[in-house]
Amino acid sequence: MKITGIRTFLASIGHRSRALIKVKTDTGIHGWGEAYSIGPDTTVAPIVDYVAPWFIGEDPRRIEYLMMKTHQKFRFPPGGVGLAAISGLEHALWDISGKAAGLPVYMLLGGHVRDRVRVYHGIGGATVDEVVARAEELHSKWGFTCFKLSPFRKNPDTTRWGLVCKAAAEFFEELRRRTPEDWEFAFDPHAKIFEPIRALQLADALAPFDPMFYEEPLRPEQTSAWKQLRSQIRVPLATGECLYTRWEFAELMEADGVDIIQPDICVCGGLLEMRKIAAIAEAHYVSIAPHNPMGPLATAVNLHFAAATHNFKILEYIDPTQNSWRDWVDDPYLPTDGYLELRDRPGWGIDIREDAIRDHPYVRWERSTADGPDGSSRYI
Repeated sequence: MKITGIRTFLASIGHRSRALIKVKTDTGIHGWGEAYSIGPDTTVAPIVDYVAPWFIGEDPRRIEYLMMKTHQKFRFPPGGVGLAAISGLEHALWDISGKAAGLPVYMLLGGHVRDRVRVYHGIGGATVDEVVARAEELHSKWGFTCFKLSPFRKNPDTTRWGLVCKAAAEFFEELRRRTPEDWEFAFDPHAKIFEPIRALQLADALAPFDPMFYEEPLRPEQTSAWKQLRSQIRVPLATGECLYTRWEFAELMEADGVDIIQPDICVCGGLLEMRKIAAIAEAHYVSIAPHNPMGPLATAVNLHFAAATHNFKILEYIDPTQNSWRDWVDDPYLPTDGYLELRDRPGWGIDIREDAIRDHPYVRWERSTADGPDGSSRYI
């Protein structure tokens, strides 16, 4: 079996586009992968086109070899956009390998260690009433019992920090009172907090009400700050969506800077890299809750990783029935009782409807920054 062609599609979803990568072979078997939208989104396709000659004519089942050769030919670290492109390509190789063997990808990883994969959903809302209503809607529709939301009930850029922490505690206390006691809530400050002491103060405010985890309060660059924060914090500390490859995760875990890692399979280097990260995490008694604000293809890739990974904890999930994402695939993975069920189908267990994505117009998307009261820009 040889790779004969590689093509990238920029499929638009509402206000932004996603890069989906198709790899074809001389046997008629093809595979699909999804690249993360780091931005600028238009850079993924040129990178894929540039590296495609390294793959043409190769056996797609030699995944370790092809990934190692790709990194070696880059010479320098490929960075976020480069790793996103590599991740999508690598996913497609696994899809082909599973289809060629007539097996789900998780069976190529040593088989499944669980029969279904627990998922959580992000929820918004300015008031407790709005958050409770949305959580109840997701529970009624899909059985979700775990949710993630922002801890900020007051603007952290314009409000005294003690009042920000007080409002977060009051909100969470009321949320706990209004929802079943077995429901779980995680909080994501989205790396907006600059000083570690403030991250600790907010964590202390939330701690009495038992958050499932406290996600990325700080920027990821300074490992020693994470070590210090984790040594003082009383809630599970999570991070990883902005980290790449096993080397960065190994540094963080060797410093005892995290309880739950959140690598993104569409940007860390792919499924094979994610497995290596998971092995390092297991050796440090760290569990994995993958970052997955992506489409139904990325969810499928994550499901196979989760199915075969012992220290997996829970998967982030976005309901594809609320937008055009469901049209991308023939049969998306949808939750039942808050879990995704495994399928005994070759490859990812889904296929992309190429006619649904082929002629999508590109939608320009970029992140915005907030402005502080003094006119300076702030983290998102």
